[in-house]
Amino acid sequence: MKILYLTTFLLFSLWGYGQEKPPADAVPSQEIPNFKLYPNPAYSDVVYITSEYNDTKMITVYDVLGEVVLRDRISTNTLNISRLVPGVYVLQVKERQKSMTRKLVVK
Repeated sequence: MKILYLTTFLLFSLWGYGQEKPPADAVPSQEIPNFKLYPNPAYSDVVYITSEYNDTKMITVYDVLGEVVLRDRISTNTLNISRLVPGVYVLQVKERQKSMTRKLVVK
C-alpha cells in the first residue's frame, strides 16, 4: 500500500512540475502590440486593422478548410473583404516580423 501512495505522490509531483509556466521574460513576444481587428463580426465590405506600429501589413485569410481565400498587402488600416462570402475565417496579419492570427466572422 505504501508503494501505491509513493507512486501516486511521485506521479502528481512530476505532473505538477511539468505544468509550470516559464518566466514571462524568458521568451520575447512575437505578437503585434495593440493589435485590433474591427468590426468583428463584419457586416460591410471593410474591416479595420490597427496596431501600435500602423506599418505595412501582409494579410492572409483562410477559410475553415485551410484554403487561402484572400491575400493582400495593406499600408492603411482598411482591408477590403467584399470578395468573402458570409462565414467564419482565420485572418493572419504579419507586420515587422511579428504575426497575429484572429478569427473573422463575415455576416
